[in-house]
Amino acid sequence: MVSGGQFATFFAASIVIIMVPGPSVLFTLARGVAWGRAVAVLTVLGNSIGTLLLSVVVALGLGPLLAHSRAFSITLQLAGGAYLFWLGISALRHRHAHARAMTEREADRPSNLHVVRQGFTVGVLNPKSLVFFAAVFPHFVDRTKGSVTVQLLIFGAIFSVMAFLSDGTWGLIAGTAREWLSGSPHRLVLLRAIGGCVMMGLGVLIIVSAITS
Repeated sequence: MVSGGQFATFFAASIVIIMVPGPSVLFTLARGVAWGRAVAVLTVLGNSIGTLLLSVVVALGLGPLLAHSRAFSITLQLAGGAYLFWLGISALRHRHAHARAMTEREADRPSNLHVVRQGFTVGVLNPKSLVFFAAVFPHFVDRTKGSVTVQLLIFGAIFSVMAFLSDGTWGLIAGTAREWLSGSPHRLVLLRAIGGCVMMGLGVLIIVSAITS
C-alpha cells in the first residue's frame, strides 16, 4: 500500500516536524522540568493518543476529497505551509513568554490520569500536528497504490509512534536535567527560537513544493 520511496521521504519529513519544539514538545518539557521523568512520559503517552485520534479524523475526512481532487490537495498544502510559517513567526515573537511559562512550578503534583488527560488535550488540539496531517500527508499519497484513506491512516500511525519516541526522549531529558533547564531561561528561549525558524523554513518548503508540483 505504501512504497519504500514514499516511506523514506515521509520518515524524513516526520523527523523534521517532530523534532521542532512546538506545543507538544514545550508542554512535555514543562512537565519534565516541573515534575520529573515519570510525569513527562505520561504526558507524552496522552499526547500520542490525541495525535493518533487527530490523524484518524483527518484521514477519514480528507481521504475521499484528496483521492478525487488534485486542486484541493494543492490548496490545502498552500494553506498549511502558510500557517506553519505563521506559527514560526509566533514562536519567535513569544519565545520569552514561553520560556517563563515552562519554568513555573505548580503547587501539587497532578494524578497520573490527570497528566495523561492533559497530554491528550494538547495532542488532539495541537495545530502543528493538524497542519502536518492536513497539508503534508497528502504530499506523500500515491493514488496508484490504492486507497488514499488507508495510506493516510498508515502515515498517521507511523507519525504517532515516532512522536511518542521523540517526545518521550525530550521528556526524559527534561526530567533528568530539571535544574539545568529551569536555572537558565535563556536556554529555553534559544530552543524556542530555533523551533520557530525551522517551522518557518518548513512552511516555505511546503509552499514551494505545492507551487512547483
